[in-house]
Amino acid sequence: MIERLPSNRPPERFYRGGARISAFRNEPAAADFEPEDWIGSTTTIFGEEQLGLTRLADGTLLRDAVAQDPESWLGAEHAARWGSDVRLLVKLLDAGQRLPVHAHPDDAFAARHLGHRHGKAEAWYILQGGTVHLGLTRDVSHAELASLVEAQDVDVLLGLLHEVDVSPGDVVWVPPGVLHAIGAGVLLLELQQPEDLSILLEWRDFALDGAADGHLGLGFDVALTAVQRTAVAREALPGLVRTAPPTGSVFPPDVDAFFRLERVPVEGHVSLDPGFAVLVVSEGSIQLAGQSAPRGSTWLIPAGAGDIVLDGGGEVLVARPPAA
Repeated sequence: MIERLPSNRPPERFYRGGARISAFRNEPAAADFEPEDWIGSTTTIFGEEQLGLTRLADGTLLRDAVAQDPESWLGAEHAARWGSDVRLLVKLLDAGQRLPVHAHPDDAFAARHLGHRHGKAEAWYILQGGTVHLGLTRDVSHAELASLVEAQDVDVLLGLLHEVDVSPGDVVWVPPGVLHAIGAGVLLLELQQPEDLSILLEWRDFALDGAADGHLGLGFDVALTAVQRTAVAREALPGLVRTAPPTGSVFPPDVDAFFRLERVPVEGHVSLDPGFAVLVVSEGSIQLAGQSAPRGSTWLIPAGAGDIVLDGGGEVLVARPPAA
């Protein structure tokens, strides 16, 4: 039941990237605009019917397999509380160029305006470092923000955000509504709520029509109400950006209500707790339930697989939904 997952890279995204994912996975080079690998995905790209979904080795969509047997995939407690809602999307993301300034709505906004079950909280585990931009340095009015978006005053928009250097092993928590942008050269593992909902405030140098597509079909007057316009104090940044501990849970406690990520060093025999998980081998080369699992490989583990034994030397990142 444990399955190694190949790359699942939606083509022709609006920003460049993909080479660092290929190198991390030891795969042939990707196209210039394939900067994301959607791992264990039951989520589609916004407005698409199937693009973004993970397909299992037997050809079944993971979304359909989970819907048919949520207890086997997600566990009895999870299925009793949330049914077949996996409540997790995992991505590898390679910023071949700096991403635009953007934000994501929370659950209430997504339900009220879009009819979606989730908003989009997200958190990152940094694999290759660089610079990220996160949170406003000062309060901004709705009118000022709308004016900057309309004028595409990119320098001012980006200058409103804190600039933070990140290194491998750092983690970044991005609550819904918080403006952010990932700097060029950063490779990260992203955990998020299972939605593709982005409000794009910037599009001048990207392959998209932001005036038409940047507001989730709502118009910017409505979409910008989902954006947090109050400042994030610099002394509060350590609550959003920090170095992960060498083992165990890596995100701040507030994140556990959305999803969980565990850092697991492997030296000899290690047993993982049962439960649905997406596993990424971040270092070394190990044996996963008797299968070879080299660095960069990604794995889908259903709850029904029980305890999972790892052998060898390296490190794995274990992504899970919130605890039921």
